[in-house]
Amino acid sequence: MIRAIAPISGSGSVVPLRELLLVLLISATVTFLATGGIRLIAIAFGAVAVPRERDVHIKPIPRMGGVGMYIGVVAAVLFAHQLPALRRGFDYAPDIPAVLVAATIIVVVGIVDDRWGLDALTKFAGQVTAAGVMAVMGLSWYVIYNPFNNSTVVLDALQGGLVTVAVAVTLINAMNFVDGLDGLAAGLGFICAAAVFVFSVGLLYEQGGDVNTYPPALLAAALAGACAGFLPHNFQPARIFMGDSGSMLIGLMLASVSTGASGRIPLQGYGPRDIVGLLSPLLLVGAVMFIPVLDLLLAIVRRVRAGVSFSTPDKMHLHHRLLQIGHSHRRVVLLIYLWVGVLAFGAVGTSLMDRRIVVLLMAAGLVFALVVTAVPGLRRGEPAAERQASE
Repeated sequence: MIRAIAPISGSGSVVPLRELLLVLLISATVTFLATGGIRLIAIAFGAVAVPRERDVHIKPIPRMGGVGMYIGVVAAVLFAHQLPALRRGFDYAPDIPAVLVAATIIVVVGIVDDRWGLDALTKFAGQVTAAGVMAVMGLSWYVIYNPFNNSTVVLDALQGGLVTVAVAVTLINAMNFVDGLDGLAAGLGFICAAAVFVFSVGLLYEQGGDVNTYPPALLAAALAGACAGFLPHNFQPARIFMGDSGSMLIGLMLASVSTGASGRIPLQGYGPRDIVGLLSPLLLVGAVMFIPVLDLLLAIVRRVRAGVSFSTPDKMHLHHRLLQIGHSHRRVVLLIYLWVGVLAFGAVGTSLMDRRIVVLLMAAGLVFALVVTAVPGLRRGEPAAERQASE
C-alpha cells in the first residue's frame, strides 16, 4: 500500500509539490480570465444553447466554455515547462505532448459540435481519433494486472492501444452524459482530478520523484485548476456552458492521467502487492466516475429497451430524477458532489491513510449522503418550485 509520508531516503530527489500547486493556480487563473472572453466570442460565433424540452435552463446561454479550459491547461503546461523542477516530466516521458495533441483534436471536435452540432457517429469517430493519437504517441497501457494469479498481462501495441481507446472513450462519454446541470461536470472534473493529483503526489513521494510519475501529477493539477477556474462562470445560474468541447476534454484528460499513473507499471519492478496500489489511479477514476458511468449505462439500456438510438436524448438522467423528487437545482449539484467526493475519498484514502479509518469515515459519509438525498428539502411545507426559485 502506498503511503505519502516522506521521500525515500537516499533518492536524492525532492517532490516539486510547490511547483505543482503553482501549475494548478496558473491553470485556474488563466481559465477564469479566458472564459470571459470566450463567452463573448461564443455569442458572436453563434455557439449558443437554445432551451429544449429536456433542458433545465430557460434562456439561451453561450457554450464553448471548454475552449477557456483548454487555454488554461495549455498555459499551465507551458508554464510548467519553464520550471526546472518539472522539466524532467517533459524530457523523459511522452505523456504531455500526447495529451496536448489529443486534447486539441477533441476540443476542435467539441467546438464544431457546440456551434453546428454533430451526429453521434461523427462525434464518436472524433473521440476514437483523439484517443488513438494519444496511444500512438506513446501514452498507452502496456500491462494489465491479473489479480487471480498475481501476475500481469503484457499487451502489444495494438492491444494496448485498444484498451487505451476503450478507457478514454468511456470516460469521455460518461462526462458528456453527466453535463446536464450548471456546475455539475466542472465540479466532478475538479473532484476527480484533485483526487488523482493527491494520489500522484503520494506516488511521487513513494517513488522518490521517479520521472514517470511527473506527467500524471502535472496534468491532474492542470485539469483541476481548469475546472476550478471555470466553475465561477458555470455554477448556477450559469453564464456560459462548457459544451462538448469542455466535457470531452475533461473525460479525455481523466483517462490520460489514469493511464499515465497506472497503465505502464511492470510487475518485475514492484511486485504484486505494489501493483494493486499502483493501479489505484484507474480504480480511483473508476470510483469517482461510477455515478456518471452508471448514468451512462442506464441511459443506454433505457433507450435500447424503448427501441430508440442509444444517443437519443431524454429527461431521465440521475440529475433529472433528483430534480423531480423535489431537490433544487443547486442542491442536486451539491448532492452529486457529495456522493462523488465520498467515493473519491474512499478510493484515494486507502492508499494514504490507515484503511480502518478510511472505511469508518467513508461509511459515515455514505450514510450522510443517503439521508440528505432521501430528504428532498429542509423546508418541508414549501413547494419544490418555490424552493428552487428562492435559491
